[in-house]
Amino acid sequence: MERRVFLKTVAAFGVTTTLPARAPLDRVIGVIGLGARGSAHVEQLLLLEGVDIKALSDVYAPAAEASAAKCVEKGRPRPALYTEGDRAYRALLERDDVDAVLIATPWRWHTPMAVDAMNGGKHALIEVPAAVTLDECWELVETQERTGRHCMMLENVCYGREELMVLNMCRLGIFGELTHGEAAYIHDLRVQMNDLERGTGSWRTPEQTTRNGNLYPTHGLGPIAQYMGINRGDRFDYLVSMSSRALGRALYAKEHFPPDHPRNQVSYVCGDMNSSLIRTEKGRTILLQWDETTPRPYSRLNLIQGTRGIFAGYPDRIAIEGRGPTHEWQDVEPYRREFEHPLWKTVGAEAERAGGHGGMDFVMLWRVVYCLREGLPLDQDVYDAASWSAISPLSEKSVANRSLPVDIPDFTRGRYKNREPLQVARASESRRFLDSLPAMNHASKKERKMPS
Repeated sequence: MERRVFLKTVAAFGVTTTLPARAPLDRVIGVIGLGARGSAHVEQLLLLEGVDIKALSDVYAPAAEASAAKCVEKGRPRPALYTEGDRAYRALLERDDVDAVLIATPWRWHTPMAVDAMNGGKHALIEVPAAVTLDECWELVETQERTGRHCMMLENVCYGREELMVLNMCRLGIFGELTHGEAAYIHDLRVQMNDLERGTGSWRTPEQTTRNGNLYPTHGLGPIAQYMGINRGDRFDYLVSMSSRALGRALYAKEHFPPDHPRNQVSYVCGDMNSSLIRTEKGRTILLQWDETTPRPYSRLNLIQGTRGIFAGYPDRIAIEGRGPTHEWQDVEPYRREFEHPLWKTVGAEAERAGGHGGMDFVMLWRVVYCLREGLPLDQDVYDAASWSAISPLSEKSVANRSLPVDIPDFTRGRYKNREPLQVARASESRRFLDSLPAMNHASKKERKMPS
């Protein structure tokens, strides 16, 4: 409560986070964390004419060197490298020629690095989740409001082709008044347990030995939140959560590692499947699921229900009242031709050639760079980063208390009621920047859209 009072006092002094955080930028970015995700971001950024990578930081020097070599290979200047220890990234933040910092490190470093970046005058672009505790969520909000820097969680799924199309349809009222959504991250990632010294599994697997809840909510939840206008007219109100038995990780360890291996010397406490129900202030409901352990096909559910129709993913299905037979799914393709999002119309072909989870990574980074260069607000702000990420610790709290309801903080402190809806990007606006993109000579490739 004391923190909320303090924040209200700050807001009273005219802090405005709906406006551009600063003047248009001049092509400059730094990247912290050059593992699988960070190095992929570097390769995508090198396809954009409107950005220069000035500096890279990673505690594992060979990873930083590999990304630096990619820059040189693409005819760009070699970035400066900062690799001497856990705090080496702070020297990167002291550079005057870096305006924005992309953070793709293990989860526990996201908030500390983003806070350091904003305090250093840099915009913070954070991989998901932006925070792992409720205090960290508030810390991001406080720091952004105090510094005026952009703080965006890089939720790439919001830039998927289907998600953008459905967002466009929601904005146009095709589904009527929205009542219910379903979101998930169901992705068998047990193989990551084989990452022991480095790699995603080396730091992600231990999370399942100390926490029990939805540890990775934002891939499925982000698009549903945007469909519903969360933090822009509506907000998350409370949730209930429960987890299944925790069996799959221990079984995998038993079958793939010797009995005395460290993977067999710990207790996996996180349930194989977590299911949470979120209710919004306007009375909408969201089913949110998370499972990285059981052998089943990938799914984000991506379902949105309204008074006039429904869209559901995996596989894509749609039914709109008055547009087809009652009680039957309809072909999605005619809707795609009619309601394709302007952003995907503009850069979708380039995105598919670039790859990156079916093109969503390219569209996201393209849009971020465009907004930064034009001095525009980013599509996701610190309130989205906080409210979407907060579901993890709040789900843990509910699970630990026999699924009792848990209130979800209003990180906007009431401003959500009057904030304008997320604006659909105008095709004409996007075309201007598209003309600055270099020709892409690599062959088109198909990828499964499975964000990691």
